[in-house]
Amino acid sequence: MSWYLAKMVFRIISGDGTHTAQFDEQLRLIAAESKEEAFHKAQVLGGREEEIFFNNQLQLVQWQFISVSELYRLGELTDGAEIYSRIEEKEHAESYLHVIHKKAEDIRFGNTLELLNLA
Repeated sequence: MSWYLAKMVFRIISGDGTHTAQFDEQLRLIAAESKEEAFHKAQVLGGREEEIFFNNQLQLVQWQFISVSELYRLGELTDGAEIYSRIEEKEHAESYLHVIHKKAEDIRFGNTLELLNLA
């Protein structure tokens, strides 16, 4: 059994959809015997997580699963191992750096919701 890192992409449509296109990219761990099995498991998982609900403004919100856009087999899990990398190009470097430092500060001082509890 191997571990794979799958990037699953969802489209978020609110109301009549006349807003800027919004996509949620999620990185998920998938245990599978092969790349094909990992892809299939991620596709099934994404389909099960499609959702339709009303937001607090009573607008219909749809989370549509698009697909698995990236899939990586993870090697041995060791402390500090790189599992994902993406190069960003930004027009406004200082704004980007400000956001990164703000996010790091929020993590350091516990000002964020913990999405994953891996204890």
